[in-house]
Amino acid sequence: MTKQAEKTPIAILISGRGSNMTALLEACAKPDYPARVVLVLSNRPEAPGLEIARQYGVPTEVIDHKLYGRDRESHEKAIDHCIRESGATLICLAGYMRVLTPYLVRQWSGRMLNIHPSLLPAFPGLHTHEAALQAGVKEHGCTIHLVTDGVDEGPILAQARVPVRTDDNADRLAHRVLEQEHRLYPEVLAQFIEKKKESL
Repeated sequence: MTKQAEKTPIAILISGRGSNMTALLEACAKPDYPARVVLVLSNRPEAPGLEIARQYGVPTEVIDHKLYGRDRESHEKAIDHCIRESGATLICLAGYMRVLTPYLVRQWSGRMLNIHPSLLPAFPGLHTHEAALQAGVKEHGCTIHLVTDGVDEGPILAQARVPVRTDDNADRLAHRVLEQEHRLYPEVLAQFIEKKKESL
C-alpha cells in the first residue's frame, strides 16, 4: 500500500471540463496509486472542472489569463508560484488550452506532462479529430508527452491507437479517443513516477 505522505504530489492544469483531470483524480484516490493531487489550477474562472475538483476535496486556484493582458510570462510566474506553494513536484496538463512560454516550460523541464488527442507527430495543435478525418488516416489516437518549448513536440511517453471507421464523424471519433485518454493518462503517470523513484 502507498501511504498518502509517500505519494508524489501533483498539480493539474485545466481550462475546461477536465475529463482527464477526473480520470487522474479517480486514480489518485486509490490507496496504491503513487500520486496525490494537491492542486487543480485553471486559467478560466468558469471552468467546470474546478467544481469537480472541489467535490474530490482538492484545493483549487484560478489565475485568469485575461487579467494579465498580453504579458504571458507574468501570468506564468503567478502560476509557477502557486504550484510551488502547493508543494507539487509534477505538473499534468489536462486540457489546458494555453500555449506555454519558455519560462514555465523551463521551470518544470522534465516534470510536466501533457496529453494530446492525436498520434503525434501527426496533427499537433487544435481540431485533431477533424484533421485526421480529412487526411483519411486509418488510425488515430492520443499521445502523452513531456512538455518542451515546441508545441506538442516533447518526448513521447506513450500512445494509444484507435481505428478510424468509415462511418466516423469528429464527435464519434473524439469519444473513442477520449476513452483511451482516460485509461492511458493515469497508467503513464504512475509509470513515470515509479521510473523517477528508481533513478534516484
